[in-house]
Parts: sequence; structure tokens; C-alpha cells
Amino acid sequence: MIHHSSVSAAAMNYHALSPLRPRFCPRTQFHHAVHSRYFGGLNCLLTRRRVVSRQSNHRILNPKRRSKFGRPLSTYDADGEDDVDEDDDWFSDEESLSFEISEADKERLNMKSLGSKRQGSITRRGRSLDLEVSSLAHELEKKQSKHGLLNGRAARKEVSESSSKNKFYSLLEEIGLDERYVALLDYLSTFGLDESHFIQMYERHMPSLQINVDSAKERLDYLLSVGVKHRDVRKIILRQPQILEYSVENNLKSHVRFLVGLGIPETRIGNIITATPSLFSYSVEGSLMPSVKYLQDEIGIQESDIGKVVQLSPQILVQRIDTAWNARLSFLTNELASPRQNIVKMVTKHPQILHYSIEDGLRPRINFLRSIGMQNQDILKVLTSITQVFSLSLERNLKPKYIYLINELGNEVQSLTKYPTYLSLSLDQRIRPRHQFLVSLKRSPKGPFPLSFFFPKDECFCKQWAGTSIDQYLDFKQSLLLKDFAKKYERV
Repeated sequence: MIHHSSVSAAAMNYHALSPLRPRFCPRTQFHHAVHSRYFGGLNCLLTRRRVVSRQSNHRILNPKRRSKFGRPLSTYDADGEDDVDEDDDWFSDEESLSFEISEADKERLNMKSLGSKRQGSITRRGRSLDLEVSSLAHELEKKQSKHGLLNGRAARKEVSESSSKNKFYSLLEEIGLDERYVALLDYLSTFGLDESHFIQMYERHMPSLQINVDSAKERLDYLLSVGVKHRDVRKIILRQPQILEYSVENNLKSHVRFLVGLGIPETRIGNIITATPSLFSYSVEGSLMPSVKYLQDEIGIQESDIGKVVQLSPQILVQRIDTAWNARLSFLTNELASPRQNIVKMVTKHPQILHYSIEDGLRPRINFLRSIGMQNQDILKVLTSITQVFSLSLERNLKPKYIYLINELGNEVQSLTKYPTYLSLSLDQRIRPRHQFLVSLKRSPKGPFPLSFFFPKDECFCKQWAGTSIDQYLDFKQSLLLKDFAKKYERV
């Protein structure tokens, strides 16, 4: 009969030998309970294993133990050896040939072999159960970890809200804003707005800072969905803070439908909103549609051109164009004896003309063209063809181009009536580089330099007139620009 303490020690020894035994952790008492349930019965199965009593020193061996040569063994183990079964290692393969085994010994050995097989079965079963217990414990730890993660997120959210309150505390005090609108300020700051911008919004339209953050997010998300760029949201809000209050269904969507109905591509809607966010403050039926009707009926713009005109100048929908049109129609008719149809062409090509000042914009440029020798009919031809001349600077653009035309290109002013587009080209990026490149290659034509050389794309210019690769031309252009920059820097 085996002592109960020995059986318990055997079970404990088995757990120590199992490589898959899960570690006990105070947090997972469930793990220990399940493990005990499966392995508690092993005490009665490991009866053939020699163990050391709990009351004995585990380093002491059976004093009657002998070596296979009959010599007595030390009563203590050598360092590093493990306890082994009492009958193990008694016979080598060679020595077994010189001994005869009795029937009793054979029976005893057969019983030992059967016990070893049973022990192996128990070991495999134990390892399988260990894996099952480990899996259950892992699931429990995952649930605990997830619970902790949720608590962590809640804590971080609380810290974030507290940080936002501290961040905007002085602003709340300055403008007398309630703490419940901190979330709105925090959201708007993601678009680059800071305290100075919020003060500006407050001064322009205080209610724009007293709305629910979810409502503001809904409206700005819609604007982003129709093409407004994230970087332009700040500009839109500062120019029209009321946009945060406009209903998506009753305002924003109806205005976008109106723009699409004018023939404006959906890819351009965002640009128009960015340029004229005040558009949403005007009634579609009461204001915007009458403006379009005036462009068609009173000015004479074709219906097919309305979308193009609005894209070029969205402000035309929200400004008083009746007085602007009448004043400019009268001025151009008297100043240049212009037929009405020519002025309509000017407005169609460059509707911004309706916004330019007559005395500071239109008149000085007409006088410049007269000063270089053009007659009214030549001026009218140039302005009808390239109306954006009215938007170009006299000192930084028109005059330098004219001087280069005469002094460097060897042309006369009359060439501008044939090629008025010359005045719209960049002197530094197009005119001078192409002319100087051909001069450096000694391929510049004799006599006046043909203005037609400036109009094709770079690839065509290089192939048709320079006879070089585009890379060679671009390298020359870059070098020329650097030299010009160095000269300007020296003057400064």
C-alpha cells in the first residue's frame, strides 16, 4: 500500500515534468481550478513511480541500492541527476546475454512494460488537457485585456476632453462661450483654425460657435464630399462662418443641384464653393436664378456659355451685375466705339471685367495701348481676343513685354494685332527662354523674331525650330532663370 503523501508527491512530480504545464497566476484562478479537475485523479495512477516522502530529504536515496557491478552507491545523488525508477538501468544489452531471467522476473518485467505504456498514455492525455486549459485561460486573458483596453480608451477620451478645456480656457473666458462648445472648437481646430480665428468668427457671426459639433461635422463632411479640399475649409469658414449653420438637405444640397443644372462639371463644384462660399446665403429661386436670367436676357450670353462664365467668375452670381454691366457697356461703347456684340464676347471670355474698376482698371490699360501706337479698332481687336489684358499689371507685365518686343525681338507694335496672345504669355517662363535658346544655338531667324514661335508646346518648339531634345531646352531655361534671379538679388 502506498502512503497518501507519496501519491500526492507523485502527482506534483508529474506536473513538474510536463513541458506544457501552464503557469499559475493569481489573476487566473479559473486556470488552476480547471487544471485540478483533470489532474486530481492522477494520484491513484502513478503508483509504480518511486518518489521521496515529503518528510524526507529529496536528495537521499535508498541505502540498499547497488550498482550493476554489486558495489554500494553513495547515499546522495551526484549533482544534476534526477530521481529514477528503482529497477531502471540494471541491465545493458550485452550483460543481458549472460544472465538467465526467471519466470518471476519475466512476469515482473512485463508488468513494468505495461506500466510504462500506461504512463505514456497518461502523459499524452495530460499534455492534451494542458493545451485545452491553456486555450481556455488565453481566452479569459483576452477578454480581460479587451476590457482593460476599453477602459483605457475611455480614460484617454476623458484626458483628451480635459486637455481641450484647458487649451481653450482663456478663449472661453474672453468671449463668454459655454464649455459645452469646446468639442466644436476642438473639431474645427483640425482644419487649422486657432484662437485668433475663433475670435474672428465670433466677431463676424457669434452663433456659428454655438452649434452642436455633430451638426457642424455633418455639414463640413458634405462639403468635402462634393469636392471642397480639406485645406480650403478654414478659408471658407472664415469668409462665411454661417455655413456651419446651413442645413445639408434644405440648403447645401439644393445649391449644389443648382450649380450642376447650369452645366458645371461636378469636379468643379468644390472650386466654386471655395471661391464664393457666400453663395449659400442667397436664395436659389429668389436671387441666383434671376442673376442667370439677367446674364442671358439682358447681356446676351448664350445659355450654353453660362456654366463656363460661372466657373470663370462665380462671384457673378452674388453681385449686382445689372449696374456693373450697364456702367461698363456705356464706358466701352463710348471709349472704343465698341459694338455690343464685342462687349458680350469680352464678358463671356473674361466675366471678371464686370468687377474691375473703370478708372483704376479699364481706362489705364486702354490708354497704355493707345500710347504705344494702337488705334481704337486695334485696341478693340486685342481686347476682344485676349480680354484678360485688363487683369495684367502695367508696370510688371505689359510694359516689360512691349519693351522686349521692340528692343530684343525687333518687332513692331502692329504685330500685336496679329498675335495679341503675346501679351498673355509669361516673359520669364516662355518669351525670353525660347528666344535666347535659339540665339545660343544660332538658329534664330534673321529680321523680326516670329511671334508664332512662342505659342506651341515645348515639345513642338524643340522639334520644329530648335532641333534639340526637350531636356536640353529645359536645362537652358533653368540656367537662365537662375541667372536672372542672381541679377535681381544683386540689385537688392
